[in-house]
Amino acid sequence: MSTVGGIEIEELQRSLRGALLLPGEAQYDEARKIWNAMIDKRPAMIVRCAGPADVRTAVDFARSHGLPLAVRGGGHNIAGSALVDNGLVIDLGMMRSVRVNPQARRARVEGGATLRDVDHEAQSYGLATPFGINSTTGVGGLTLGGGFGWLTRKFGLAIDNLVSADIVIASGERLHTDRDSHPDLFWAIRGGGGNFGVVTSFEFALHAVGPMVTAGLLVFPFAQAGSVLRKYRDYVEALDEDVSVWAVLRKAPPLPFLPPAVHGTDIVALAFFSPLPPEDADAAVARVRGFGEPVGEHIGAVPYTAWQQAFDPLLVPPARNYWKSHNFNRLSDDAIDVVIAYAGKLPSDQSEIFLGLLGGAANTHAADEMAYPHREALYAMNVHTRWQDPSEDARCLAWAREFFKAAAPHAAGGVYINFLNEDEVDRIAEAYGPNYPRLKEIKAKYDPDNLFRSNQNIRPGA
Repeated sequence: MSTVGGIEIEELQRSLRGALLLPGEAQYDEARKIWNAMIDKRPAMIVRCAGPADVRTAVDFARSHGLPLAVRGGGHNIAGSALVDNGLVIDLGMMRSVRVNPQARRARVEGGATLRDVDHEAQSYGLATPFGINSTTGVGGLTLGGGFGWLTRKFGLAIDNLVSADIVIASGERLHTDRDSHPDLFWAIRGGGGNFGVVTSFEFALHAVGPMVTAGLLVFPFAQAGSVLRKYRDYVEALDEDVSVWAVLRKAPPLPFLPPAVHGTDIVALAFFSPLPPEDADAAVARVRGFGEPVGEHIGAVPYTAWQQAFDPLLVPPARNYWKSHNFNRLSDDAIDVVIAYAGKLPSDQSEIFLGLLGGAANTHAADEMAYPHREALYAMNVHTRWQDPSEDARCLAWAREFFKAAAPHAAGGVYINFLNEDEVDRIAEAYGPNYPRLKEIKAKYDPDNLFRSNQNIRPGA
């Protein structure tokens, strides 16, 4: 890293419409906090960009001064890619505009917007696009890695609904990219992460959803886990695209619809979602209810925006988080047995194993249609280890890694790039499979010096 003098810093500040934060200043420590409390990095400077011109200025400054560069959208990336030690952070948190064209069913979304920002604007027209399940997640990071959630089976991944993007590349040039303009770059950013530049604006296709949907939880005691998960597995393999059911194994939160005696005990929760009204989803709910004998349920008509925020309380910072993930094309009986064995010895009250259901529209694209290749995966399983006290690090990390190793023989290979920790650089090629060589070539074209490397990094190469 080169030395940056006071005069250069002053010139940078004068050239910005936004703000420049430096160590020791009042807002600096708050600005470097991110969702995962395990990440504690100290940037040399944080540029809070007010618009694309500020982004370009920051990229030029980092490149010309040899500064490590990171890009922060929502700050949710598990590996802490939003921050970098002794470098420059481009913070897009001031760039959260969402403009909806209801006639064209399009949304123009700035790079710092969250899922809640988009839902708030789009739902005023009864529209939505597939995103994740935590409303404080940044649109940028989620989309660039693929993006899946409750609407995925019906409408595909976030990248399947990406129409165009505006991006500042490593040279500082601002490009508009879509299927016809810089199509190789458009191919790469649909799953290739933040490796190719700073996306300042996304354009998404929207779909008629809500404002009311059918959603909720059916909770079964852990003793029924084997039977429930096998019936669940058989059910979802032939499931209609209008229904999505995720399985979550964890200790029961103190939810008001659960008896007090159940609070804190091991459970299997099936999260049910359908964009259909309850009268059209009742048969599917009854089928899922019949997987066992629930100890509680809360399911029915709910605003789509409320369901998008339903799991936020379980993910409130600060907490220490560590993930390990596998893709599964099918859940074998042996895989289910491994899940149950490790769910029965969770290392903390906040840890969980979830099976995020894919399939449906997400699996109608070819593996090489865009950078994200996992078009046969039916589940993205995430081992979400979450705890508060650093003294518990060793025990929690060991549990997650042991479970990951035990589940590996039953997995499909491949992994969702947004679920990779910073200690899993050896899995990046696995995450992209046959698309990895092409991604390296496109990286060499648009970022030959690997300026954008604070991420699940694709190194430039032939």
